[in-house]
Amino acid sequence: MGKFIYFAGRDIFLKLSIIIVNYNVRSLLEQCLHSVQHTTGEKEVIVIDNHSTDGSREFFPQAFPEIQFIWNKENMGFGKACNQGASLAKGDYLLFLNPDTVIPEDCLENCFNFFAEHPDAGALGIKMLDSDGNFLKESKRSFPSPLTSFYKLSGLSLLFPKSKVFSRYHLAHLDKDKDHPVPILCGAFMMMPKKIFTETGGFDERFFMYAEDIDLSHRIMQAGYQNYYIGTSHITHLKGKSTPRDLKYVKHFYKAMALFAEKYYGKKSLKTFFLKTAIVIRASLSYTGILIKRIIGHN
Repeated sequence: MGKFIYFAGRDIFLKLSIIIVNYNVRSLLEQCLHSVQHTTGEKEVIVIDNHSTDGSREFFPQAFPEIQFIWNKENMGFGKACNQGASLAKGDYLLFLNPDTVIPEDCLENCFNFFAEHPDAGALGIKMLDSDGNFLKESKRSFPSPLTSFYKLSGLSLLFPKSKVFSRYHLAHLDKDKDHPVPILCGAFMMMPKKIFTETGGFDERFFMYAEDIDLSHRIMQAGYQNYYIGTSHITHLKGKSTPRDLKYVKHFYKAMALFAEKYYGKKSLKTFFLKTAIVIRASLSYTGILIKRIIGHN
């Protein structure tokens, strides 16, 4: 059963369900769960395991008996597993959290306080730092329109990293240490009222991996709510640890981008054609880079 959450100093009672999708990252998930357990307030935690083969099923039920684990017989993908967890959640609020994250003790309290002060909030994201304390720019993003995507895919955003125009994909002109309304949130940490998740239809299960957070963020905005980036609090995201940047990653990532273009601009539109062309070029460069690294590594 979901448990009520109470935060000292505020007359607020809330229920929270934290949903984590696991796939072969046993040590990272263990670290994540320990951090969740030390956060302020009570909550239910639901872990959806996408058929891990790293001993997760044998280890976690005994190590964390208070947590609900669902063991899928196949890898269903991120979005579908998140929807599965949401369907089981008892909380009035949902937090979709990556297993390769560590959250500080006051993180959830800060987010709930923000919701209380911003009734227009549809969903919250948060400032993410890597293991060395470096800011991860995907913490806040703009909607990937054709022009915005072109600036990113062409490398112009790297040439002008602080430009409001060329680097608007990652909203580089916004102060990373302050709170801001933003169009797109990162699925590594995404909190929202369950009623809004249900109203907007949850994650689009056609996206096996990647872009599903962009899609849901956009639909929340279309429904009349505002997404917010919290820069006054942070989590640690061990980026790349749970998803190695290999050929399979490149395939899933750029396939998702192409599907996103088709969904919002149509399969035969000129915008989709140009976006897909840019995606193919960028994917080819990524493939080549990975292959070169492999060749050098074998020498």
